Amino acid sequence: MLDAEGLGRLRAGEGQIKEGILSKINFPSDLKDLRLEDLELLAQEVRDYIVRIVSQTGGHLAPSLGVVELTIALLYVFDPPKDKIVWDVGHQSYVYKILTGRRREFSTLRQRGGISGFPKPSESEYDSFGTGHACTAISAALGMAVGRDLKRENFKVVAVVGDGSLTGGLSWEGLNHAGDEERDLVVVLNDNEFSISPTSGALSHYLSRRLADPMYLKLREEVKRHLESKPGGDALLSLFKRAEESFKSFFTPGVLFEELGFRYVGPVRGHKLKELVSTFKQVKRAKEPILVHVLTKKGKGYPPAEKDPRRFHGVGPFNIKTGKPKRQEGLTYTKAFSETAVRLAERNEKIVAITAAMPDGTGLSLFADRFPDRFFDVGIAEQHAVVFAAGLATQGLRPLCAIYSTFLQRAYDQIVHDVALQELPVVFALDRAGIVGEDGPTHHGSFDLSYLRHIPNMVVAAPKDEAELAHLLYTAFQQNRPFALRYPKGKAEGVGLPEEFREMEIGKGEILREGNDVAILAVGNMVYRSLEAARQLERQGVSCLVINARFVKPLDEELILDAVSTCRRVITVEENAVAGGFGSGVWELLVSKGASFKGRAMGIPDSFVSHGKADELRKELGLSPEGIAQAVLDLLG
Repeated sequence: MLDAEGLGRLRAGEGQIKEGILSKINFPSDLKDLRLEDLELLAQEVRDYIVRIVSQTGGHLAPSLGVVELTIALLYVFDPPKDKIVWDVGHQSYVYKILTGRRREFSTLRQRGGISGFPKPSESEYDSFGTGHACTAISAALGMAVGRDLKRENFKVVAVVGDGSLTGGLSWEGLNHAGDEERDLVVVLNDNEFSISPTSGALSHYLSRRLADPMYLKLREEVKRHLESKPGGDALLSLFKRAEESFKSFFTPGVLFEELGFRYVGPVRGHKLKELVSTFKQVKRAKEPILVHVLTKKGKGYPPAEKDPRRFHGVGPFNIKTGKPKRQEGLTYTKAFSETAVRLAERNEKIVAITAAMPDGTGLSLFADRFPDRFFDVGIAEQHAVVFAAGLATQGLRPLCAIYSTFLQRAYDQIVHDVALQELPVVFALDRAGIVGEDGPTHHGSFDLSYLRHIPNMVVAAPKDEAELAHLLYTAFQQNRPFALRYPKGKAEGVGLPEEFREMEIGKGEILREGNDVAILAVGNMVYRSLEAARQLERQGVSCLVINARFVKPLDEELILDAVSTCRRVITVEENAVAGGFGSGVWELLVSKGASFKGRAMGIPDSFVSHGKADELRKELGLSPEGIAQAVLDLLG
């Protein structure tokens, strides 16, 4: 801990020394001897530090700026790693990382070989649970609390739930069970009125309107101050608190959480350290399920992020002074999808669009602006999104369900049972398929081809470029069955969007380059890389047949069998798990037809891929033109 002399030096020079206090805080124990005014200074230093680093690395800026005081107060009062703090929507954890031994490594945030942008137990003993997807914290924390009690141990468990996580059903399943268990558990609801875009749902509107009412907060504080100033104020204050509980249902959601078995505390102002520290000290003494409702502002302390928290939720490198990005991406696959969806909806009034708290990330915000009555953001509730889409389809509408590949995993049963089994014409647009880069293993879309390919009645396609994406999306709406279209994050190939759409024959690929030594069967964003590999190999005297498979289900059986009969050597290339993916489908076909061939499947191996720049990761996985070319040479022996 800091000694008295050290604290004195810091306070004396705090106006001149940048990060005067932060530079001395290596672990939570270093916070314990600080005064509240020192904590206020520390909060500003932490904010400045996060803005400076994220402006260089990119990352989730606005969520972490909103929880600076909340995080400091938690670490000031509780004692991790003995006490377990579980972050829901782990992108709020930057402050926590900085103050739990990773300040010096924070400049490596989301870089290859650096620290993760999410809690990661293998990275630090302070990260008690890995969280990259929303709504898991309460369930995990309850499991920890029950485990603690069964082992007769003594520590606190705190779940910090925020950034819209209460729009997800899993959070309520956890709350329902936790209240029934009556364990010593603290749930902190970080209410910032947002998930990634403004939070959807009746509950979130109730929280943000009724619970954060300035009139209530002002009245509450004025009454408390008045009672404290009177003789016998403590007794009067106690009476007031009991009366406040009686009328709580008029002002707060306390009655809702208390019916679930939680003692409700709040709302607490989330940027007032004195109020937070005092509240958590009281809560720490309790031995029952408690929910602390904290009001915060997303992007707090950095004006551009406060003004536009949606854009600063997750950003690339940016200019601190202006808040503008340092580089422009041009046309991305997401933008290509967005513009195509709007053009198609202009022609077909039956098209409706659905997303799960990601209108900006999926590009559907443009659709929402153009067709507000035909756009639905259901919150962080992917299961509901899929069944809702199925219900719309039964009424003759044409639902377009746009969800990141990694998040659609959460709705697997709904895709099978509620859409495919009934053969309903729902179009799934899977953004961020394959390697996503710096967000790492919780966000790579590594499995969608595998978990969709084996579902009956499903069409699964992956475009080679933005023009093919547009044609395939048009094609999807001409079908009367489920259709999944997956495409990567980032810059498109540069061919531009077509003037007119054309329907593509289902299950038909195309030959892009003739050859007779090796057949390269590629899908999605691996097609152009495979073409470049073929050009490199041609200079070495190797002739490659390159096929854009286009459809992973159904496969173009005739085209693939002809290619194998010509070359006898086959390589499949996909940005998906090798297990169960496109390559697996090709081998199943060839074996079932008794084909004689020598082959290799290239893709993501049976392991979780770390974080880093996407092209760096592809190179390591062999999914670069050079890697594909080397695989061909290896196959040729």
